[in-house]
Amino acid sequence: MRSALPKVLHPIAGNSMLGHVIHTARQLDPQRIHVVIGHGADAVRERLAADDLNFVLQDKQLGTGHAVAQAVPFIESDTVLILYGDVPLIEVETLQRLLKKVAPQQLGLLTVELDDPTGYGRIVRAADGQVTAIVEQKDANEAQRAITEGNTGILAMPFAQLSGWMSRLSNNNAQGEYYLTDVIAMAVSDGLVVATEQAHDAMEVQGANDRKQLSELERHYQLRAGLRLMAQGVTLRDPARFDVRGEVTVGRDVLIDINVILEGKVVIEDDVVIGPNCVIKDSTLRKGVVIKANSHIDGAIMGEGSDAGPFARLRPGSVLDAGAHVGNFVELKNAHLGEGAKAGHLSYLGDAEIGARTNIGAGTITCNYDGANKWKTVLGEDVFIGSNNSLVAPVDISSGATTAAGSTITQNVDKAQLAVGRARQKNIEGWKRPVKIKKP
Repeated sequence: MRSALPKVLHPIAGNSMLGHVIHTARQLDPQRIHVVIGHGADAVRERLAADDLNFVLQDKQLGTGHAVAQAVPFIESDTVLILYGDVPLIEVETLQRLLKKVAPQQLGLLTVELDDPTGYGRIVRAADGQVTAIVEQKDANEAQRAITEGNTGILAMPFAQLSGWMSRLSNNNAQGEYYLTDVIAMAVSDGLVVATEQAHDAMEVQGANDRKQLSELERHYQLRAGLRLMAQGVTLRDPARFDVRGEVTVGRDVLIDINVILEGKVVIEDDVVIGPNCVIKDSTLRKGVVIKANSHIDGAIMGEGSDAGPFARLRPGSVLDAGAHVGNFVELKNAHLGEGAKAGHLSYLGDAEIGARTNIGAGTITCNYDGANKWKTVLGEDVFIGSNNSLVAPVDISSGATTAAGSTITQNVDKAQLAVGRARQKNIEGWKRPVKIKKP
């Protein structure tokens, strides 16, 4: 990877590769998850620490068999499933099929058919089709290298058998390592059946050893995520230009344009339209919401039929009630717009409570920070805020009130009053503009 970051912490769709594997493992409802760590152990432990994880240190990286042997003393379950921290796209359903292969005298081996098996261990079978061994690329002869069925390294087996095989592993091979794959030959020698299951998709079992492979996994993950959303009733203008980096819940008849990124936990209800180049993070979009191009929605709740953009920014704590409108170049932070309230353009509304049907003129800002503390601006219903207003919090403008364009409002405004807070205009006759002095 040519990186200071441990390989398994490199991200796919906003989560580390190892994080994806752990998430998949959790869905199998295991008794315990043991994570064998070596290079960058402290960083891995710090990033992923959780109550259901047991981190096991492998001081020296002496091969996959050696890694598994470090975890053996901590295993208490009857069945063991072995996964890899740099194989993030493995599917729960695939692993469930593999686990069904496990019996007291039978283990499960996940294999994959490959057009080009270079780099993979080859699955060697007897004439009757039974698996007899796995031969690594560097140890394979010419005939074995021609085999297209590759080993994924993913195994499920009875723990009673695994613990015995670990003590019999040898590093007498081209790499001088203890191969986990050697347990296959041991199982055959001990009279066990090696039952195979195949991954439906070769990318499902693909690992990442460099940035190119990492990018290929990313795009495959995103394509898979897009296909799932489309199956639920979402129209993606182009699935190749769409990213999910979290957990997304969708309704029907949702339309998502190109270059949209969904991050964190996002809920999208029926009939929502999201324009191009938008980022939606940790937000809820109710039925019929429209988000126009180039908008950033973060930690917000948009009520039914509300809309934002283009070029709108809703920061955490922003709430739009039904039918509220936030237009171009408007930023909200911890602001609540009531039903039908409007902020059409070029405004900043922070720490504000804005009543139903209130209209915010262009160029308006809430001055919510005095250099030490944040203060709140409260606008009642049907308030009209003129253009280019500065509302200096704390301030309360009651329902039906109006503020004149260009005003700085520092005092409360009572119901139905007009507030004017600007200098009186003075026109000076005979005014001459300054003339630029010519340099010698």
